[in-house]
Amino acid sequence: MGRRRTLIMQVPCRRRGEKESEEPLRIMAIDYGDAHTGIAVSDATGFLAGYTTTINSRKAEVVLEELVRLVREHGVEELVMGYPKNMDGTEGPRAELYRTFAQQVEEKTGLKPVLWDERRTTVDAHRILFEAGKNAKKRKKTVDAVAATLILEGYLDFKRIQKN
Repeated sequence: MGRRRTLIMQVPCRRRGEKESEEPLRIMAIDYGDAHTGIAVSDATGFLAGYTTTINSRKAEVVLEELVRLVREHGVEELVMGYPKNMDGTEGPRAELYRTFAQQVEEKTGLKPVLWDERRTTVDAHRILFEAGKNAKKRKKTVDAVAATLILEGYLDFKRIQKN
């Protein structure tokens, strides 16, 4: 029989009452849509997408109420919202609708969403689900949450780069 090895990790500890210089934030990404709004929330470390869901409603009021609940439930401190741009970088006709919705989100949650370029996120989400073997019906149920995860991952990468 071989010898067992024990792995010991050193974890920096804080003294009682001492604050870490930069606490990780829970960040929520929103992929707002006409009938389905994808949601992704970072994990406690602020480095990965942890929780995903889809809000299925065509009514902005219902989506807003659910966003408020999710912000409270997950202790979200920062919002990032997909923002539609044309492939050439100009704002499309839906941009004003999204800006208006972002203002409503800020009014309801007290958090101002960062508007994040969402070009290709839905296309990439469909590709990811297709490559994972999901049929069209199953893709339709989860594509918005996957798109929100892609928005969140892009934003988290951006924040890490800015930090260094």
